Order: sequence, then C-alpha cells, then structure tokens
Amino acid sequence: MKFLFLTLAILLLIAWICAFVVFHVVAGLIHLLLAFAIIFFIIHLATRAKHA
Repeated sequence: MKFLFLTLAILLLIAWICAFVVFHVVAGLIHLLLAFAIIFFIIHLATRAKHA
C-alpha cells in the first residue's frame, strides 16, 4: 500500500513508452498516460512526505 502510487506511475510510464513506440498514430491519447504517471508520482511524493 505504501508504494501504490509509485507502482502506478511506473506502470503508466512503461505503458506510455511502449504505446508511443508502437502506436505513434494516437500520440494525443498516449500523452494522457504520461500525464497520469506524473500525477501519481507527485501524489506518491506528497504522501511520502506526510508519513516521514
């Protein structure tokens, strides 16, 4: 539970990289994955700072 947002961010980042390479046609939707990955990473950092 402690690394939930970090895990989601990493998975979304990997999905973004794979989709960007394979499906370059739908680049607009693929960038949403990157945005969500960044948001989850920021949430992870914010919640980690509260618990530290």
